[in-house]
Amino acid sequence: MPRALWLLVIGMAVNVTGSSFLWPLNTIFIHDYLGKSLSVAGIVLMLNAGATVIGNLIGGALFDRIGGYRSILLGIAISIVSLIGMVFWHGWPEYIVFLTILGFGSGIVFPSMYAMAGSVWKEGGRKAFNAMYVATNLGVAIGAALAGFIASYSFELIFIANTLMYLIFLFIAVFGYRGLDTKEVQQTSVIQESTRFKGNVKIYALFILLIGYLLCWVGYVQWQSTIASYTQEIGISLKQYSMLWTINGALIVLGQPLINLLVKRMKSLKTQITIGILIFAVSFAVAGGADAFSGFLAAMIILTIGEMLVWPAVPTIANDLAPKGREGFYQGIVNSTATGGRMIGPLLGGVLVDLYGTSVLFSILIALLVVSIYTTLIYDKKLKQKKIITVAS
Repeated sequence: MPRALWLLVIGMAVNVTGSSFLWPLNTIFIHDYLGKSLSVAGIVLMLNAGATVIGNLIGGALFDRIGGYRSILLGIAISIVSLIGMVFWHGWPEYIVFLTILGFGSGIVFPSMYAMAGSVWKEGGRKAFNAMYVATNLGVAIGAALAGFIASYSFELIFIANTLMYLIFLFIAVFGYRGLDTKEVQQTSVIQESTRFKGNVKIYALFILLIGYLLCWVGYVQWQSTIASYTQEIGISLKQYSMLWTINGALIVLGQPLINLLVKRMKSLKTQITIGILIFAVSFAVAGGADAFSGFLAAMIILTIGEMLVWPAVPTIANDLAPKGREGFYQGIVNSTATGGRMIGPLLGGVLVDLYGTSVLFSILIALLVVSIYTTLIYDKKLKQKKIITVAS
């Protein structure tokens, strides 16, 4: 990897380590410490994710307009302001306000990081996005491992630790990212971009693919919301739950050689995603029948294998489909879709569990994954038709 990508990888790892102090424990904090229902917790997380969606779209457009360096600094600054506020005021309803602002700030950062990774190592293809994905999960492993330990002493320390990590990320960005903008910025906006959608077969293909991507995230986020709360109800400790995410991140980092061998044997990114979604379905089937830590551990290991195939492949396809100079905007769409899943998922899961119980939730999640397999299989149908017509003419 080039040095520029290493700087982005390190920054991403630090960024996610900080956020991983908080997000796995959000539902537990709202439900157990603030005394709110799972449905209310879902609404709070929906507000956070909704703000992140807006941040993703703005961040992607800003990358194309003012460059990645300034976009990332803006997102970090907003995040730090919200985290400082959270350190001092984390009761109800102040927690909602600062968590929503944090979602907006972090949302600006991510598309710029991914778009910059694609621009500094164009010849790397999926390797650049896979490196960012591994860095993300290294941060998840470290942050989640420390979160359970720290929270067992005091939740207030979680907010302080998150703030400190963002300050370190700010230092890396200020001194490391200034020279990484490798292209001239484009004077465009979201509205201007929308005028280019008419007749654009590539953007429609991406939207179809992202329907399935959204549904995958609706299921995946249950591990951070309804499943997190359920594990507490059946006697699994906070440290054990945090350990599941540590194992998730560690497997992703350590399992790359094996996954690379598997990916080389697959015919296309479409095949890679489809197999990954099937593995997701198996993991939810296992989790649905689990009543002890060992069952959830097995489900998490299976889930991790699936996400190692799905999550890096989607931004890679988006980068391939993006017209020159629009990489940031396309990555913003991908990130906002993932965040949309994180927005819908906790509320949907919370309502289903409150009304019908966990067994109904897992059945619906598996059904949604079946739909996502279908959208993955057909997303490039029009692209192939256009290619045939072009060759014939």
